[in-house]
Amino acid sequence: MIGIYMFFTALLMLLVGFPVAFTFGGVALVFGIYSEGFADGMEDGFIEHFIQGLGLFDMMPYRIYSIMENTILMAIPLFIFMGIILQKTRLAEQLLEAMGTLFGSVRGGLAISTILVGALLAASTGVVGASVVAMGVISLPVMLKYGYCKKLATGTICASGTLGQIIPPSIVLIILGDVLGVAVGDLFKAAVLPGIVLVGSYIAYVLFVSYRNKDVAPAMPVEENTVKSEEIIRALKAIIPPLALIIMVLGSIFAGIATPTESAAVGGVGALVLSALYKQFSLKVVKEAALETVKITAMVFTILLGATAFSMVFTYTGGEELVEHFMLSLPGEKWGFLVLVMLSILILGFFIDFVEITFIVIPIIYPIAQMLGIDMIWFGILIAMNLQTSFLTPPFGFALFYLKGVAPAGVKTMDIYKGVMPFIAIQIAILASIVAFPEFYGFTGFGG
Repeated sequence: MIGIYMFFTALLMLLVGFPVAFTFGGVALVFGIYSEGFADGMEDGFIEHFIQGLGLFDMMPYRIYSIMENTILMAIPLFIFMGIILQKTRLAEQLLEAMGTLFGSVRGGLAISTILVGALLAASTGVVGASVVAMGVISLPVMLKYGYCKKLATGTICASGTLGQIIPPSIVLIILGDVLGVAVGDLFKAAVLPGIVLVGSYIAYVLFVSYRNKDVAPAMPVEENTVKSEEIIRALKAIIPPLALIIMVLGSIFAGIATPTESAAVGGVGALVLSALYKQFSLKVVKEAALETVKITAMVFTILLGATAFSMVFTYTGGEELVEHFMLSLPGEKWGFLVLVMLSILILGFFIDFVEITFIVIPIIYPIAQMLGIDMIWFGILIAMNLQTSFLTPPFGFALFYLKGVAPAGVKTMDIYKGVMPFIAIQIAILASIVAFPEFYGFTGFGG
């Protein structure tokens, strides 16, 4: 039971606020030394048993070295750099203005514009915090000005900002590809249709509520939103450059021309070209983006190193065998396993970040999924869709914090919480549809 105690100790420390990377590494160190050096008693001196316990970690340098050599993970800093550069080009502002011109005269048009911009930002930057903050600063005041319901406005922004977790190029999918041992390019391809269905469902919901109640999301006055040919041209000029970058990055992967890591490098160069087109390029911007990339990448990889130590000790102490035995004895076999895993990830997402779930929970359960013959691409997309929900679920959904930080004084935290609830329900419904009808989305389900 040492592995199980270890898991819940780490979870408890995360909930009380200990830093993620040091929690995983520290818990692994304490339980590893105990299980190897002290679990069978202490016949010799304390120092001898302590040194014996440390012997469990003799192979850690080789594990760390293999992580540093992993070319798949090289795509993470490159895509982060691409996203940060695009964040500094006023891309979100120009896209929102362009979409507002095209859809503002429709009931719920501003919310629809926000969803479409969220999808474009997801496919070009993939940075959830940047997307939510940008749309919160630019789009939220405009929606409130034209009489939008606070709950609909805030919920739309939070949900749209999290699309970067499922729409490629997604950092979550890159990490999942490495953890599950599947090609990242295959995960990217598989995520396109679920992402489109999710965006379409968001838009359908906005149209439904806005036409059911005209006061929830009124159209912008026609005199203030006259669509002229030059305005359409201006809108296209704002949309085409990022769209071209998306096609260049994802198209090169889907066509088999480049690996995700190579296309990430192309995306970084493309982002610099776009910043020059938008007249935002400078060495200062590049330096700031590089420093921010290093910080975020260091955070991700430090967590990964701690998680590697945690996983090693968890396996050594028999925790993996215990979990495997429990999962395989569930009623319903494959269905019981899948339902429990999805429910567990959903609940954990209320309290801890997707990075911790990906690095700790997934390595424990994915070997069982392989034993049950589950299509690993399908399994990865289900997990990614589930993890996206973790950004929206109160009380610790990061998208909620990001928006609250930039929202006008009249917007209360409870408005945001209530606003995201319908979108959480939509995400769960789409997740359930992927589980129930895998063939529709191109998966083999339990036949993989």
